[in-house]
Amino acid sequence: MAFDESQLIASAQQGNASAVEQLLEHYYDYIFSICRKVTGNVDDANEATQETLIKVVRNIPSFKSTAKFSTWVYRIATNAALDEIRKKNRRPTSEFNEDTVVPQTTKNLEDSLIDNIDIDNALQNLPEEFRIVLVLRDQLGTSYEEISEILGVASGTVKSRIARARQKMKEELLGNKSHVRAVKEVNDG
Repeated sequence: MAFDESQLIASAQQGNASAVEQLLEHYYDYIFSICRKVTGNVDDANEATQETLIKVVRNIPSFKSTAKFSTWVYRIATNAALDEIRKKNRRPTSEFNEDTVVPQTTKNLEDSLIDNIDIDNALQNLPEEFRIVLVLRDQLGTSYEEISEILGVASGTVKSRIARARQKMKEELLGNKSHVRAVKEVNDG
């Protein structure tokens, strides 16, 4: 059966639980990916993802088809992830973070994991306004116009934030000279 988003949205808005479930299943990976990259760890991403799913279910009756459904969902996910970060900043933290444990494996896989950890750490050191645009643009492939709509800022602001975020990522990654390849990937993005 083909995925007919507009029909599923209409059915979901009329209370069809199966349609809601299909929409949530379709967007789950995207939602989790946004939340993971914005929050910086799996536990917070899971919390933000669950909050996003709840908000989508509660608010789907009021969704207006003047915007793209994906943009609406991404906005909810972005806001939920930011809320989770704010909650986390009010909670005590522990020094141990399971997300940064690197298994001992082959050299290439280990180098790749270390590069990813360094990129994730650099991403987490960015201010929220820069981190969000990089996640949406470079990691999820969201268009400038959609990012503008998700964040409620002008397209020029989005482009400016992306350029500044990439520069900050480059500076952060250059602090560790062994990851020049990762810097090149950020610049090419």
